[in-house]
Amino acid sequence: MKARFTDEQIIAIIKEQESGEKTADVCRRHGISSATFYKYTSKYGGMEPSDAKRLRALEDENGKLKKLLAEQMLSSRDIAAQYPVRRGTMQCCETSIQKNGDARWEA
Repeated sequence: MKARFTDEQIIAIIKEQESGEKTADVCRRHGISSATFYKYTSKYGGMEPSDAKRLRALEDENGKLKKLLAEQMLSSRDIAAQYPVRRGTMQCCETSIQKNGDARWEA
């Protein structure tokens, strides 16, 4: 999805409203709804453009980390499906204890 405004432009729009202009006038001039303006305000309110760039970088990094985690979980699930755990099938046999004291397991 292509964003219509950059982070810097959104912050400039918010600052126009904060400088004393009416919200309706700012929205009309930039062609956005008041709901969109308040959504922008909730996300970018009180930020400077440098803060917005840092937020964008952190969101991108978070997305990459989530993707890596999902891939890792899928691969570990695939590995676990290839090698099912068999419980209760291993029994120690008293007769198979060697002279050196090692126990041998038999299936």
